[in-house]
Amino acid sequence: MPVQTHYIDSIYYDLELTANVIKTLGTQVFEKMGIGLSPVEHAALDTISCHSGICQRDLAKLIFRDRANTGRILDSLEVKGLITRSIDTKNNRLVRKLGLTDKGKKKLKEVMYKLESVFKDVSVAISDEEIIQIQNSLRLLRKSILETVNVNI
Repeated sequence: MPVQTHYIDSIYYDLELTANVIKTLGTQVFEKMGIGLSPVEHAALDTISCHSGICQRDLAKLIFRDRANTGRILDSLEVKGLITRSIDTKNNRLVRKLGLTDKGKKKLKEVMYKLESVFKDVSVAISDEEIIQIQNSLRLLRKSILETVNVNI
């Protein structure tokens, strides 16, 4: 890693700024398109679709939110009729397993369709191969950081 004299010259600062820009863009796009979900609700919905039957604790880890915040997100998705919660056991403990309703599956498809054009517009300056390379590098960096930092979610 190159020697940095200032934090603002580091990759961590660049990542932080990029993440903030992406969050702002996401919020604006979701509001402008009238999606009816926040970006984090969408992330939770999409994660549940990829991991049917996931419990709240595991979902919290995947979306990197504390369990209380994740609970509020799930409450909102449940009120909107997009997810179901069912009681099950895991390691001799009661857990609430999550799944998508038909309405949730439909909403997810609708949102992904609307976001397709935004993704294309935003990533026009970067090739598909570069995007894959960046994603792989970010995953490696995130894994390394999580091995170093104690994260209690």
